[in-house]
Amino acid sequence: MASEKDFHIGLLYLVHLLINADDMINEKEQAALKKIIEKEKIPAAVVEDFQRDLKRKKTKDIYHQGIDLISASTDEQKLRAFVHLLKLSEVDGSVHVKEVRLLLYSIKKASIEFDDVVAEANKLNY
Repeated sequence: MASEKDFHIGLLYLVHLLINADDMINEKEQAALKKIIEKEKIPAAVVEDFQRDLKRKKTKDIYHQGIDLISASTDEQKLRAFVHLLKLSEVDGSVHVKEVRLLLYSIKKASIEFDDVVAEANKLNY
């Protein structure tokens, strides 16, 4: 089972990939990232570690490590992570095909049900 820090790093990696999937980062996505960090109570030191990692790792390594860390998390953490990602994909008003692909493939790799993610996401006001 992943530690809380591992879960946070995995979540941040996948958030980063989703935000960058359409090659455009906007203010709404940046605000949503801050909201995720607040909701998940991700410590500043973890965010700094994550930002340092981004400079040293290739995109495919970020993806593989992110999905491995999320997959090793509890079912509750996985569900929370993918709810954040689903809501994030919608925040800019359009869902890019690359975001859909990343979400669906990641959900499958993490062995979680897409319908569960959608049901939980529909309960939240983001």
